[in-house]
Amino acid sequence: MLNIQENISLAPLTSFRIGGPAKFYVEVSSLEELEEALFFAKEKKQDFYILGGGTNLLVSDKGFDGVIIRLKMNKITVAGQTLEVEAGVPLIKAINTAAENGLAGMEKMAGIPGTVGAGARGNVGAFGTEMKSCIKSVTAFDTEKMELVSFENENCNFAYRTSVFKENKNLIVISVTIDLKKGDVAEIKKLTMDTIMMRASKGLHGVKSAGSFFMNPVTDNAKLLSDFEKEKGVAARNNTLPAGWVIEQAGLLGKKMGGAAISELHANYVVNDTGDATASDVIMLVSFVKQQVRDQFGIQLQEEVNYLGF
Repeated sequence: MLNIQENISLAPLTSFRIGGPAKFYVEVSSLEELEEALFFAKEKKQDFYILGGGTNLLVSDKGFDGVIIRLKMNKITVAGQTLEVEAGVPLIKAINTAAENGLAGMEKMAGIPGTVGAGARGNVGAFGTEMKSCIKSVTAFDTEKMELVSFENENCNFAYRTSVFKENKNLIVISVTIDLKKGDVAEIKKLTMDTIMMRASKGLHGVKSAGSFFMNPVTDNAKLLSDFEKEKGVAARNNTLPAGWVIEQAGLLGKKMGGAAISELHANYVVNDTGDATASDVIMLVSFVKQQVRDQFGIQLQEEVNYLGF
């Protein structure tokens, strides 16, 4: 029997530590429980939202007037060079399991918070590696047909920080088949640890934030592109600039509104600076950042973070 709870605070379930309560909250550990939770939402005529690690999410101060379904499916199976990973498995656990089995290809994503399901949905990536580069196929649950459907990599519509699963709310990622290459266990573990240390060196580990807030923008602003290339000594690939660098050029490093702030360590991190920031503080700050970047450089920043309850 499902344990469906009412009026559960969502703030502790997100890395931002911000947000009001869910009208209903339930954790599911199997496909049968997921179906049961979806039937409950339908029966009560409630909207639903699938919650993973809560790491890329800003919840409204009002909370969510519906059913939060938290995926707790967390099995990993290793067969040869393939991992079969359920959606609720933390991404770092999948990476470490691959390393233990001498399977290479995911190391550069070590330290990205969140679950494998959310990682596939948002095609997360870091240091030149994205989820799409190692995914063979994805099994999803179609909430309209109430059945499992399988997607080969080429049918997942993977693009920068998106996929068919992000574009279609009716598709819930259930498991991911990951194809990797054989490698040396010690070398893979070292690269994994080096990547984690590189991320930790930025001083952002454990801060109350949702990670990178904005997607890296494409621009035809010739002066900005030239300034970036001069400062960094590298070409701007496909006229794409790091969002944090652009925000820094706009003079917004450390900018505060209420309890929210632009991190002084990385301008693409909006942080719950005081520990009691509200979603309204974040929205005001984010709106100001977007307006300044648009006015100064003609760039329209797009959020990478998901909004819930607004």
